[in-house]
Amino acid sequence: MHIAIITAGGAGMFCGSCMHDNTWAKSLQAAGAEVTLIPTYTPVRVDEENLSVERVFLGGINVYMDARWPRLWGKLPRFLTRWLDAPGLLNLTRFASNDAKTLGPLTVAMLKGDTGPDRREFAELVEFLSSQLKPDVICFSNALLAGAVRTLRQQFDGRIYCILQGDDIFLKDLPEPFQSQAIEAIHARADDFDGFLVHSDYYGDFMTDYLGLSPEKFHKLPLGIDLTDHDGQPTAQKQELFTVGYFARICEEKGLHQLIDAVRILKRRQASVRLVAGGFLGKRDAAYFRQVTRDARDLGDAFQYVGSPQTHAEKVALLKHFDVLSVPTVYREPKGLYVLEALANGIPVVQPRHGAFPELIESTGGGLLVEPGNAEELADALETLMHDAERRIELATTGRANVHSAYNEQTMAEATLQLFNTSIGGANSV
Repeated sequence: MHIAIITAGGAGMFCGSCMHDNTWAKSLQAAGAEVTLIPTYTPVRVDEENLSVERVFLGGINVYMDARWPRLWGKLPRFLTRWLDAPGLLNLTRFASNDAKTLGPLTVAMLKGDTGPDRREFAELVEFLSSQLKPDVICFSNALLAGAVRTLRQQFDGRIYCILQGDDIFLKDLPEPFQSQAIEAIHARADDFDGFLVHSDYYGDFMTDYLGLSPEKFHKLPLGIDLTDHDGQPTAQKQELFTVGYFARICEEKGLHQLIDAVRILKRRQASVRLVAGGFLGKRDAAYFRQVTRDARDLGDAFQYVGSPQTHAEKVALLKHFDVLSVPTVYREPKGLYVLEALANGIPVVQPRHGAFPELIESTGGGLLVEPGNAEELADALETLMHDAERRIELATTGRANVHSAYNEQTMAEATLQLFNTSIGGANSV
């Protein structure tokens, strides 16, 4: 079986969805499938071996120019504009943005597909998929790429799926009228997909209502992480100060400010605790981080930001320094890969009781749930694990075992291939 995964580059940042797409592709290859990982907008940035092809389709610069000057740019000969899709150039320019607040017109233009200003770029992607690559199954990594599907359906006889893994977060940040127009466009193209893939029951139910889609078209696939070198073990407190860890993108929606509030409460209770935060910080969130660091001045050395790990080994090393991890998201997280990565190294978690977290905690048994947005309750849970080493190690041990057995690459690949083989009637099975 040949599977093509169309992924959206993260505009130069470490993007959880991009990284999971890369891990997904690797797991399918290991299971015997042929996989082509195709980047769009910008190149993919990951902390492991990058499996994506070098060519970037729907390059961010040309897509921007199409939306900015639709009558002029689209008439230029392609040989004059193709060089702007060079991966190195796409990584360097200001057009590599993922800030929804500034991308309303561009998003709606993209969703118009073959009737919009990007029809030439979409035609190239469709021709590559249907005439050159000719896979058995095509998976789009988000619904914002749906502009390609109608034309693709006319030229491609295989199965076409869309993975939903946080699309609502971007859509909700679009200003009106673009938000409503984008949702309407996705809904209008939903029938062109054979199905939608999600990683949690919560997100399947939510997106069914949010996009007005049929529940019968949804399929749940387990998350999976590359467990290579995730060899941390549950232990007693690692250092003199109990270390609360945060590992996620530095942005308001991930809730670093709420974790700082909780640690401040612990310090007022005379707790010997510190907060160590790591994760990608982009230009969009620089002002937020400046405010957070100003607010955390009263914590002194009890708060430390260590930057973004650049490699898989650095990420694992950072996780191993934590006694507990918490990413108290403001939004309802559809995945939560950082939960799995922490548990894989024997680090228990404390997460808000919303989004995919209740499912993850129930299935792994590796953490505690607290009321979303309640810093006092978050502090109580952290304090419980700080003082009860036996319980902390029990949660860590259970969580680690369940992640290694149920959230590995092999399990993810097997579930994927079972779905696809069933979808195409068992033909071309691996």
